[in-house]
Amino acid sequence: MASNSGIVPEDGESSKNAALERCLNVFRDASNDSEQLAALLLVTKAVKAGEINSKTRRRIFDAVGFTFPNRLLTSKEAPEGCPQHTFQALGLTLLACFCTDPDLARHAQILNKVPIFNDVISSPELADASCHAMVDDTYQCLRAILATPKGPRELVNRGTLQALCAAYVNHCYGSEQALQLLVGLLTAVEAKCWQRATLDLLGVLNLLSAEFQKAEDVTKFKLCEVLPRFVPHLLPPSAECLPALYRGLSSILTSKLSPAQRDPALKLAACLSQACGSKWVPPGSAGSKFFALLANLACVEVRLTLEELDLAELGKKQELMAACYVVMELAIAECTREKGSLLHDAQKVQLAGRKKPEDPFVFASVRILAAWLAEETSSLKQEICDLLPFLIQYARMQFEEERKSRTGAQRESEQAGQGSAQEPIWRGDALRFLLPGLSHLTAEDRPREILISEGAPILLCQYFLHRWEKFVLSTETVSASKSVENSLQTSCEIFLNFVVTAPDLISREECFAALMDTLLKSLPSLLPQREHLTLTANVTTLGLMMAKRLFAYPGLQGTPEAEGFFVAAIRFLADAYVPQPGPDGEVMVLSVNPAYKAAWPAIRELWFLSMQAFASCVPLFLWLPQDVLRSGWLQELLASLGRVTPKSVDMEIARAYQGILVELARASQPCLEMIQQHQGLELASLHGMAALEQCLSEQ
Repeated sequence: MASNSGIVPEDGESSKNAALERCLNVFRDASNDSEQLAALLLVTKAVKAGEINSKTRRRIFDAVGFTFPNRLLTSKEAPEGCPQHTFQALGLTLLACFCTDPDLARHAQILNKVPIFNDVISSPELADASCHAMVDDTYQCLRAILATPKGPRELVNRGTLQALCAAYVNHCYGSEQALQLLVGLLTAVEAKCWQRATLDLLGVLNLLSAEFQKAEDVTKFKLCEVLPRFVPHLLPPSAECLPALYRGLSSILTSKLSPAQRDPALKLAACLSQACGSKWVPPGSAGSKFFALLANLACVEVRLTLEELDLAELGKKQELMAACYVVMELAIAECTREKGSLLHDAQKVQLAGRKKPEDPFVFASVRILAAWLAEETSSLKQEICDLLPFLIQYARMQFEEERKSRTGAQRESEQAGQGSAQEPIWRGDALRFLLPGLSHLTAEDRPREILISEGAPILLCQYFLHRWEKFVLSTETVSASKSVENSLQTSCEIFLNFVVTAPDLISREECFAALMDTLLKSLPSLLPQREHLTLTANVTTLGLMMAKRLFAYPGLQGTPEAEGFFVAAIRFLADAYVPQPGPDGEVMVLSVNPAYKAAWPAIRELWFLSMQAFASCVPLFLWLPQDVLRSGWLQELLASLGRVTPKSVDMEIARAYQGILVELARASQPCLEMIQQHQGLELASLHGMAALEQCLSEQ
């Protein structure tokens, strides 16, 4: 049942709310400060801030407001027989209650109390147990402010950062709460914190480092997680904290620990390595052994994580992986340093000298790099260019090793009298992962030049032919077969980039002739398989674009394979658009073939590019117009244009058809006559094909 004040008691809260309401009524009816104070004391006894809901807290605020708490905080006297800070404690208790409401926590009346909060938490005079509740209330106010959007900046601007540092360094009551707030501020506004209070934060870092070194229990591991927040971006080798941090990390990493205990230590080591290189590790035998151990731990962690190749798990370990790579980078720098290196020659050889290219760690690292290149090639352009020769060399090494193992397996099978060898397991297919990135890079001038100079086109052609053989045989699982198909499609994209941007390369490198032969032979059998329509579009487009450049190649001079390819290409192009009844059912419209619709978003641009390429091939291959006539495409196209409403044939489609019709009319008298017999001039005018209209008018 609702009380007179409008508060609706919850189950188990009726008596408490009734008592609170009586106290608030007394406060409102008080005639002087003494009566108000007495009422407020009753309020604080009736309920604690953490035990009431937001509605009740707001009710208290509406009754009390800020005026009276403000007077309490600034009062210099205490009631007779009471502790010195009684008034301030009462005021802070009320503000702590108010601050649990986010709207009140960012109120100007709360923010202007921050200097008072700072004094309370950093005052050694409040160490007495009678003042602990007052300090706790103050920390509750500060935590509430920190949680607001602008809270971190407000606290830094109003001096809380320095007060928190003083509270921790001077071991004031609540110093652990001060440390938590410092971590929160550094997380939210790190740069601003270091800009405002560098010396204060370094003081905290020095104390934390000493505690880290001395601790022999779980505290050591907790500090290991906190310390990276207090390490600045740059630390001088003479920094006071470094010896203690080194000794603390050494005691952790030389012990047998669980990953949960070891991983924070690796992150802290990486943080120090970024701040001051290897200078935090002392020279000498002990430091050398420790650094070699640290580098080895990082290498092992990366290898184990990347070999799992579980993307979900890898996502959880991003910070750890980044830390390990920082340590490995520093280890590489030490390995290449001739003078003053932390590592002895034997340690250098152990870390880097005998790393084999086929090592799974190298493959895993290349795979991660390839995933990044697939998404981003605009950043670190020079670094990417510098790395491309190694990536191509590495991919070539893997491909050749696989080819050798396949040949060996086939030879052993034949000697054993078996028909065909079982396909050996391909441990590392770096090219498969590099293909998406190469698709981006071959569209850019500088990376493309490097790839060509490193022989990448030849390697890619060999790889395509190998993968095509696996695709045709279809001996793999559905998922593996789909992976092969995706690799073939991406390879086609790369070759198209070469055809468009480096056409001379196509006629210069013999490997492209072998690729052309495969495309000519493969498209006729691929075309009927509509589940592979996207691959069909890629093969058709690439084949037509290459045929433009290789028109003098003997394999394209009217051979059965060439004619079979072009007949299949004609069918692919012809079937894309068909007349269908419009929405009203009264007129026919030109629409995408239902059989093409699912794949159309992926192949639309390829179809238009194929149409342009086919039109360019018509004058190059004298037998091609006759194939067009025999296929019936010309008749179908003209009949379709005559049946559909012109509004359904947009400008881009009209231009594509016009390109084909103009070239056929110019190259072949029978085609010209066929176009004229089907009212080609009228159709050209009807569909806005000006070039075709002019061509037919001139005949």
